Amino acid sequence: MKNGKRAKKAKIVIRFAKDWSDREVIGLYKAGGWWDDLVDEAAIAGNIISGSFVFAVAVDVESGKAVGMGRVLSDGASDAYIQDVVVLPGYRRRGVGKMLILALRDFCLSKKIGWIALVAESGTEKFYSDLGFRVMPGHTPMKYMGDREGSRK
Repeated sequence: MKNGKRAKKAKIVIRFAKDWSDREVIGLYKAGGWWDDLVDEAAIAGNIISGSFVFAVAVDVESGKAVGMGRVLSDGASDAYIQDVVVLPGYRRRGVGKMLILALRDFCLSKKIGWIALVAESGTEKFYSDLGFRVMPGHTPMKYMGDREGSRK
């Protein structure tokens, strides 16, 4: 992407990866606003992929660069959780996120895992509901925030 303009129409493919450039993975996390600069990059980047049931990368075919990613956490037998779906700003609103979600969903279904969940950021509900995800009545997503107020987000 040059001069902050939107990237030209690029051919994007989804690849399932067992390894990827730490720099690109960290760049995607940062683009999503999820990277804590206190995290030891060397210690965690590779673990993000190896600790996943499946890790998907959206790749710009021309450049070979990762422009999006997503992953699934699962025991491989029952439940699966899609998380960390992010697309670089210049590639958003072009179907890349949809491609990632469908690839991750289809991977889980191919492994006979039908209980697939995710936590949607506020304002993204329509995107996910258009792909078959629904709010689970009677359930509230929760996160451990420590035993004192003001613990790290």
